[in-house]
Amino acid sequence: MKAIVYDRYGPADVLRLADIDKPEPGDDEVLVRVHAAGVDYGVWHVMTGLPLLVRAALGLRRPRNPVLGRDVAGTVEALGANVTTFRVGDEVFGTCGGSFAEYACVPVARCVPKPSNLTLEQAAAVPVSGLTALHSLRDAVRTGDKVLVIGAGGGVGTFAVQLAKAYGASVTGVCSTGKVDLVRSIGADDVVDYTKADFADGTRHWDLILDTGGMRRLSHLRRALTPRGRLILVGGEGGGRWLGGMDRALRAILLSPFVSQRLGGVLSVERGEDIEELRTLVEAGKLTPVIDRTFPLADTAQAIRYLAEGRARGKIVITI
Repeated sequence: MKAIVYDRYGPADVLRLADIDKPEPGDDEVLVRVHAAGVDYGVWHVMTGLPLLVRAALGLRRPRNPVLGRDVAGTVEALGANVTTFRVGDEVFGTCGGSFAEYACVPVARCVPKPSNLTLEQAAAVPVSGLTALHSLRDAVRTGDKVLVIGAGGGVGTFAVQLAKAYGASVTGVCSTGKVDLVRSIGADDVVDYTKADFADGTRHWDLILDTGGMRRLSHLRRALTPRGRLILVGGEGGGRWLGGMDRALRAILLSPFVSQRLGGVLSVERGEDIEELRTLVEAGKLTPVIDRTFPLADTAQAIRYLAEGRARGKIVITI
């Protein structure tokens, strides 16, 4: 089969299209003929091995799994010995290791039927970014809250705006000029163009701030919170080579017990029941993936470069 592989950490130049053996599903896996796979910043971190701390899980000197990709949507091709919940031919979506390939083995614990109102390409945009937004907001948003989503036009941000609205919040999105119309179109009550205004100028305050941008100082973010507001940090962009932006989340957790505001990050664990919840929200019309553009498998390196430029409106999807 064709797959995007890499044998060393680095920029997108380390990726290559190669012929490798088709995988065999384990007892609790399904073999999926991949139709599409989403691209997110996690892919960039896995490819570069940055921050260096992540290599403890990925492989210290070189990646243990040579095939990149995590979001997956496609058709079940074969069943593991213990699989009874799917049949060959079912359309599914979920997460796995190595989805930038013609075939991938997907654990049944992280795989559910595709939403009936989405194409496979649309479904591939949902799992990783949708789960991050879900785990950030599901237990944090209260009806009537004023919520600020920083990075509202990005992969996680577009899901977060819609979820916060579904949970009964008034939502303000923060984004660049080129994404303002998009953020309004997905339900934001107000939008701040960060190139023209500072949301933390002291004129407004929010009950909950979700920062998917990963760059702003904690002191800056706290100025925009109500006295008992909540700050949730997503992503680890910026920072040094060892911890990247993760040190900001650690500092937030350490500071939180000593201030009236609640500060912290989010740990997004991929579970089938949560992917099923996303499917329910999508089919109810409360959540719609936003796709900026698609790239063929052979152009995966170009897709990741485009993501790293920060201009993508919503998600990028690889088609196979």
